[in-house]
Amino acid sequence: MRITLVALILSPIVLWSSISHADDGQTSLRMDMVEQVIANIVRTQHETRVSTLDPAIVAAMQDIPRHEFVPEELRPFAYFDIPLTVGYEQNTSQPYLIALMTQLAGVDKNDRVFETGTGSGYHAAILSRLAARVISVEVVKPLADSAARRLKKMGYTNIEVRHADGFYGWKERGPFDAMIIKEAVPQIPATLINQLKPGGRLIAPVGFPDRGQMLTVIEKHDDGTIKSTPLIPVKFSPLQGGERI
Repeated sequence: MRITLVALILSPIVLWSSISHADDGQTSLRMDMVEQVIANIVRTQHETRVSTLDPAIVAAMQDIPRHEFVPEELRPFAYFDIPLTVGYEQNTSQPYLIALMTQLAGVDKNDRVFETGTGSGYHAAILSRLAARVISVEVVKPLADSAARRLKKMGYTNIEVRHADGFYGWKERGPFDAMIIKEAVPQIPATLINQLKPGGRLIAPVGFPDRGQMLTVIEKHDDGTIKSTPLIPVKFSPLQGGERI
């Protein structure tokens, strides 16, 4: 997915700190990145209604090596709070957006979580630390294949990656407690709403690709009714796949 940055704060002090610590290993760089993510969360709290992050999200982002999920030539930038290309005109998302969408989804340790846009697998790795099972769909086959290999090699045993069209979800693995859609949709497909459990949350950028979108929280109540809450403007590339009817 191609993403336009939102709510990004990258001061010269933070950038210089990251560069100056480059020889100290990757841990300090991850800590710098997470501090920046938290600062962006605080800065946008009036729009997103999220003022703090679940400690489990913070711990996962501090621990998971983002540099292992980006091309070698981009590793010096792995711990800046920016999206980075992973090939095939796709990106791994800005860490701020990963943290925000994950927080909004309200992922619990017993949850089964669905995501579209596996990309390199970084967001799936974050989710795997929070949920019982992560079901991830990627429409670009080389990315799906490489992400599956990478995650398996790194020891993530509760993630399942499928090469498929995320528009249709993954009915056989549902229903899902939480769903994170990382591509623009003009409206939430019924195929995905139907796979969301009552009491669950779906997070997606809703709007037309050429006009920008609103990051939106979809809640399914126990009686099946849907509540939609738009939060902040974002710009994602469209959900890719086959013919839409």
